[in-house]
Amino acid sequence: MDIGKHWREICHAIQEGVFIVDPQGRIVMANEAMTRLTGYEAGELVGRPCALFGCDTCARERARVRGAWCPLFAGQESPAKRCHIKRKDGTLLPVFKNQSLIRDSDGAVLGAVESVLDLTELDRLDRRVETLARLLDQPGSFHGMVGASVPMRRLYDILEKAARSDAPVLLLGESGTGKELAARAIHDLGGRKGAPFVQLNCAALNESLLESELFGHAKGAFTGAHKQRRGRFEAAHGGDIFLDEIGDAPLSIQVKLLRVLETKNIERVGENSPVPVDVRLIAATHQDLPTLIAQGRFRQDFYFRINVIPIELPPLRQRMEDLPLLARHFLEAIGARGGQELSGIAPEAMDLFMAHTWPGNVRELRSALEYAAVLAQSGRIEARHLPPALRRASPVPAVLTAPLAPVAAQGAQAGDEAQKAALIEALRQAGGNKSQAARLLGVTRLTVLNRMRKHGVSCGRTVEG
Repeated sequence: MDIGKHWREICHAIQEGVFIVDPQGRIVMANEAMTRLTGYEAGELVGRPCALFGCDTCARERARVRGAWCPLFAGQESPAKRCHIKRKDGTLLPVFKNQSLIRDSDGAVLGAVESVLDLTELDRLDRRVETLARLLDQPGSFHGMVGASVPMRRLYDILEKAARSDAPVLLLGESGTGKELAARAIHDLGGRKGAPFVQLNCAALNESLLESELFGHAKGAFTGAHKQRRGRFEAAHGGDIFLDEIGDAPLSIQVKLLRVLETKNIERVGENSPVPVDVRLIAATHQDLPTLIAQGRFRQDFYFRINVIPIELPPLRQRMEDLPLLARHFLEAIGARGGQELSGIAPEAMDLFMAHTWPGNVRELRSALEYAAVLAQSGRIEARHLPPALRRASPVPAVLTAPLAPVAAQGAQAGDEAQKAALIEALRQAGGNKSQAARLLGVTRLTVLNRMRKHGVSCGRTVEG
């Protein structure tokens, strides 16, 4: 039996997607499984470049090869890889892709055959396992960020979705809200997690030093440049670069960054030859960029280029129910680092925490607890241990407070206790107005009513819990 005569029938019988390309990357054949996975008819594929599938890893590999369609035809090894291809309807399909050259009897390259395995179900299970692992790791924790409130759960969901894209991300939020942790989470959850994560604060350097740090410099480019040095973009090649305080970047640097995003090339200071870089940009700022644009301090074209996936981090005052969780998290870390036995926070101290507006957000909370831990040495954090700014805050009347267990003993009840404390505080601030309390908590009025019934909180002349 001559199997060679039946190779088409064999290909169509294979359950994995299979297609064949010529040395110029044009598709010459695709089996039925490939048309079923991608939504294309066979006639729509034949004769078109395989770049039609928009494979994210293949695009990066082709950009690094000259004189051939892809590394495979350039004589380089192209190992099997996990990637995403684009269906006809524009949706992305997670796949495992393998490829191999086809040669004639004399060893001449005729083309390549590629097989595609659908990983949709495996991808779903991977995300489920990651979610369960996160829940088991620490209640209310997500890649170093702590919080179980509605705004934080919404943030975690957005970060996971942004991580699956290769588009620029712009993190917005007040100082101390955790933008650096959010950037790291995007990197760790994304397809570039095995590559470098490089960060730089744009407000920390003057214009000339910032340019050198970002793009590197040639030997002799300026006084003190005794040797060639690569910049942060080259160091991040294949991975992610996080530029914090992007609103403080000088206009001249913004122009160069825009050019990098458009051309995928950088130029070292003192050189005029382009250096290709494959980097995804994650930027962050606490400033209002549209206002800076109106003032002529930020380029509008650059803003549109980096504002592809804007993500806003909520300030602590909008998620006060997370405060006990955050306090426990920080106290455990402080105690472990300093060898202290910190048993929790006294109710009077927690009242002061809940009454504070936290302009410095989570960073301010951590600093306050470190201050208190120094004074307390061990045992429970009392009101007298807190920083003066917190002690001067108006305490919440005892009738408004919910009993809070010591931090070390909160355990599984921490979320409910925090939710009850935040509910009572919001109702107190709103004077019993449930709609206003809902706005303070970032939830609906119905949610406030449900939580009041759940925790036995009532509103009369005073709020009682």
